Order: sequence, then C-alpha cells, then structure tokens
Amino acid sequence: MPLTAAHLLEDAFGRIEESLDAVLGDLDVDDLARPPAPGTNSIAWLVWHLARVVDDHLAAVAERPQVWEAEGFRARLALDLPADDTGYGHGPDEVARVRASGADLAGYARAALALAVEVVHGLDDADLERVVDEAWDPPVTLAVRLVSVLDDATRHIGQAEYVRGLLDRR
Repeated sequence: MPLTAAHLLEDAFGRIEESLDAVLGDLDVDDLARPPAPGTNSIAWLVWHLARVVDDHLAAVAERPQVWEAEGFRARLALDLPADDTGYGHGPDEVARVRASGADLAGYARAALALAVEVVHGLDDADLERVVDEAWDPPVTLAVRLVSVLDDATRHIGQAEYVRGLLDRR
C-alpha cells in the first residue's frame, strides 16, 4: 500500500502521544503545576493546552463534539477556567489554575490525539484541499489547519519534555 499524507499525519500525532508517559511519569500535581521560572508554563499547562488545541480544532473540522465535554474531561479536571478556554493568551495567573494529576492529563491528551488520528485516517488529497475556515485571507484549508495543529502540539510536548528535564535535575 502506498504511503499517504494521512499515514504521515497519523504517525506524527502518534509520536506526540508516545511522549506523554515520559513527560508526566511519576510527577505529582504540585510538580506538574510548578513552572520552571516565574511567568513560564508548567508541564500541566503545556499538556493540557496541547490537548485543548488538538481537541478544539479537530472537533471543529470533523463537525463533532470536543472530547473535553463529550468524554467528561472538563468535569474530571475541574479547572478554574471557562469551559471553552484552550489556553491561548494565558498569563501566569491562568497557567497556575491548571492543576491536575498526570493520569487525568494523559487521559485527556490521549483522547484528543485519538480524535486527531480518527480525523486524519483515510484522508485523501482532495480532502486536504477543503476549506475549513473562511475567516482568514486566504481561507484555511484542512491541510493548513492540520499542519498548524500538529506544529503547535509538537512544540508544546517538546517544551514539556524540556521542563521535565529541568525538574529531574533539581
């Protein structure tokens, strides 16, 4: 079977999931919520935010409910943030409100990444050309949205890995 863009996207989202255990590991809620320096993002915030962006953006293009609500993660994590918040534009006060166990963060991230794999599974080139957001000039295609989400999630899991390394060396 020939390699397709869908295969590459599935693999890329899967690689983010593979990093979750190493990042979250055996850290407690306090360690997960501790930023490495004042005004920076904690592991908890980074993992939650990457999951929220994946969930929000890919549920929208798939025209289905976000797993945040549909699978009960908003209730389980019980964060002191608006229900539709994805973390965009957060400052230190909002970052500090993201306190959750590694198991709950991993569960939500895995569910959001599973949604991503489900959305990209079986896509063909014509699907990738579909316009999914006309609010931009030029309008955003599914291909552009997927690359944007994947880029954001990859950056945030990498940042979380870095912060984990700092915590391990203290």
